[in-house]
Amino acid sequence: MKIIYHNPRCRKSRETLQILKDKNIKFKIIEYLKNNLSKTQLENLIVKLDIEPINLVRRNEQLWKDNFKTKDLTNDEIIEILSDNPKLIERPIVESNNKAIIGRPPENVLEII
Repeated sequence: MKIIYHNPRCRKSRETLQILKDKNIKFKIIEYLKNNLSKTQLENLIVKLDIEPINLVRRNEQLWKDNFKTKDLTNDEIIEILSDNPKLIERPIVESNNKAIIGRPPENVLEII
């Protein structure tokens, strides 16, 4: 079963969700803004995404610019920031088995479904 880390207020996230529905893919929705992801969950996602933690950050968010942009942060610190501030997590993310992909553009998810 696929998992979509979803923000219903995000257009790209809604578009990705629609792709999954249109392809009749069974999936579970995790609204990560309602239920913060733990540091361990984020670490596992980052491994599945095969990216550096900084690449999961929405760097244009004002929260990032105001509080973190100019700091020299370790990967662990970035993951902690994402866990504490889920608004900063790039979205949507679709997870399938041992892989995950960021749905930007939404069509990216076709690679793992």
